[in-house]
Amino acid sequence: MLKYYFEQLKRVRADQDGVVSFEYVIVAACVVAAVLFAFGPTGSGVMGQALSKSIASIVAKLPT
Repeated sequence: MLKYYFEQLKRVRADQDGVVSFEYVIVAACVVAAVLFAFGPTGSGVMGQALSKSIASIVAKLPT
């Protein structure tokens, strides 16, 4: 019975699928954090303000 447990432990240690999926979760959380930092939760972040100012300046230069 003890030999069975050791074999299962070796199999779990060699299994990399769970590690890879956990890494994807970490990367996804980092991407979400970066987007929230850049644009802010309401679009009022640094990038959101820069885009709003740029679009307003382009619209102001268009002939009416």
